[in-house]
Amino acid sequence: MANKLTVALVQTQLYWEHPQNNKKHFEQHVESIEEAVDVIILPEMFTSGFTMEPQKVAEAMNGETVHWLKVLAQSKQAAITGSIVIKEDDYFYNRLLFVEPSGNLSYYNKRHTFSLAGEDKVYKAGSDKVIITYKGWKLCPMICYDLRFPVWSRNVEDYDVLFYVANWPERRIAAWDVLLRARAIENMAYCIGVNRVGTDGNGHPYVGHSAAYDVLGNSLVKPMEGESTVVVSLDKSHIEEHRTKLKFLNDRDRFNLID
Repeated sequence: MANKLTVALVQTQLYWEHPQNNKKHFEQHVESIEEAVDVIILPEMFTSGFTMEPQKVAEAMNGETVHWLKVLAQSKQAAITGSIVIKEDDYFYNRLLFVEPSGNLSYYNKRHTFSLAGEDKVYKAGSDKVIITYKGWKLCPMICYDLRFPVWSRNVEDYDVLFYVANWPERRIAAWDVLLRARAIENMAYCIGVNRVGTDGNGHPYVGHSAAYDVLGNSLVKPMEGESTVVVSLDKSHIEEHRTKLKFLNDRDRFNLID
């Protein structure tokens, strides 16, 4: 069990519906990380951008990108995570993959598909919340639009880190900034969000603002701008100290989610 967890936030532009160019681009960014890190976080749909034409870029779980992630994770001796378009059983999923250096793979299917863009019409929504245990840390992965729904991310599992991968557009970036901090405070967990920059194939601009907050909502890194990679160090004792002292989670509401 590690008392410290070092996380790299990789914020870049995305090549529209072009997996090979995106993987080459991310590989350059990942390989340029000089310090040892435990987890590397890429944005949502990092091989394609937020496309509503999944048939153009969809892959299987034994496809090229999963293999690429395993090779890169082993090379960097770090877990790598981000979401891609997966086709399985005749359905398309916006699926977050968490690949460890050992090759072990966990995944989470986006629960809240973005109806404003028609994502709910072409992608199958996930039904299961996922908690990943890695190096003694409990991680809760989420994807973009999930950020707007606090009940889904409510910390009933005593997880340590909540993280979101996203393609969150500039026009609603104020909500992104506020909600990331709120999720950290209400769940007494580290909260990390990794977004993209640039302009997508539909002409929507993105300004990034990838960020990380501690359990009190204090910023660990100011919202990132442009293409950049930032490394943050998380400390388990910070979580334990404040949860023991403040005990806010002891008063959380008890409930069951019913579809």
